[in-house]
Amino acid sequence: MYKHIVVAVDLSHGDAGKALMAKAADLLDEGGVVRLLHVLEDVPSYVAAELPRDLNDRRQAEAKVELAVLIEAKGIKVETEIRTGAAASQILQCAEDSGADLIMIASHRPGLSDYFIGSTAARVVRHAQCSVLISR
Repeated sequence: MYKHIVVAVDLSHGDAGKALMAKAADLLDEGGVVRLLHVLEDVPSYVAAELPRDLNDRRQAEAKVELAVLIEAKGIKVETEIRTGAAASQILQCAEDSGADLIMIASHRPGLSDYFIGSTAARVVRHAQCSVLISR
């Protein structure tokens, strides 16, 4: 069905990432590629000044390990990527850079301000140039 799928995961919600990867494996065409993406939010500069200098390197290393756990020999080609910045814009940029024909993202149970889907998922849906699958 799809040749290039971007699966955006929030590693603090591990079960959602596993479910997305299982769905991606089902939706991927033979010979297709899944790009497993995690976005690290920027640390504000006024906070970063008080944190250890190697914090960003440690965050990247921890994310790589957690992404590797999500792959777990699914029998499909999976590329991992870690980006830093605003989640929605980085997901959209990754999809554009990789020529994705589907973005998969999990949505949390939203509050009143974003009742139907989470704010990151809502931004991705509004601005994506390809299909978007939102999972709960």
